[in-house]
This record gives sequence, C-alpha cells and structure tokens, in this order.
Amino acid sequence: MCGFHKKTSIKDMVKVDVWKDVLRILDSYLEMNNHRKTPERYTILKAIYNIDSHFTLDELGEKLVKDYNFPVSRATLYNTLNLFLQLRLVIRHRFQGATVYEACYDKTSHCHQICTVCGKVTEIKSDLISQTIDEMHLKRFRKDGFTLYIYGICSTCSAKMTRQKKKVTEKSKKQDKE
Repeated sequence: MCGFHKKTSIKDMVKVDVWKDVLRILDSYLEMNNHRKTPERYTILKAIYNIDSHFTLDELGEKLVKDYNFPVSRATLYNTLNLFLQLRLVIRHRFQGATVYEACYDKTSHCHQICTVCGKVTEIKSDLISQTIDEMHLKRFRKDGFTLYIYGICSTCSAKMTRQKKKVTEKSKKQDKE
C-alpha cells in the first residue's frame, strides 16, 4: 500500500464535529415537532456553515444558486433562518441599518468593531474582555456567550477625514492671505 495520507487539520476535524452536532440539533427538533426534513432546510444550513463571515439574506440566496445550484424563494430563506435563529444555530446582527447573520453554534463569544462612517465590520477577539465577562456573577441568569459591538471610526476613514480636514485648512489659509 502507498503510505500517502492527506493530513486533516484540527480545524477541519472541529468543523466535522460541529457539523454533526448542528445536524443532530436540526434532526431532533424536526422529529420532535413532526416537521418535514426538507432538502431546502439542509441545503440552507450547509451553505450557512460554509460561510466564514457575516452574510445577508441576499448573499445567502446567491450562494445557494452559485455554489449549490439550489435556488430558493426569499420567503423560504427568511422562514428557514427564523427556525435556525430559534434553534440557536444562527445569530442575527443589525449593523448600521443592515441585517446580517452568521453561523453561531461553533463560535466563541466575540466582539465586533463597527465603523460609523463606512459601516465596515471587523470581528476581534479579546481574551481580557472574555475573561472579564466569564468571571461576572449575574443574579438568576446563566450566561451562554456574548457579542460586543464597539462603534468608532476605522483607520481608513480616519485617514480620509484627516486629509479632507487638511485640505480645508490649507484652502482657508490661502484665502486668508489673499
């Protein structure tokens, strides 16, 4: 036998375990509530768990058509996402007037930096914030996780604003000299 074996990364193994857990949760819910196990639900779930970032309803629909050749109606997407929200397989965020979703079963708690100028969203991890929240003792409440939103101005927008301010100041000085 040939000794060639493809190495499987820890990340890939974790993804497989997460996928098995997610399928188990959906299967159990559908069986317990006498709902049908439709190909739409499973394909949408698979597409969501193969997206590594936030996504909109429209982006999910486009991915289903492009990557899975599986067009579904907007109503089906919306209703299925609501089911996944209820099962805590997906989380919904509202960033600057836009609604985005992300797979959340395998996500650790995390923070989002949101630029109030351009709307860019960046996920950040902070061990200090996570540790502080983990150590918090809340009365009559069991923490499952958290998401923190930090609003501000990204470096790109800040640099643009500085350049624009500089131009206005130079123009003003020029006019004062004349």
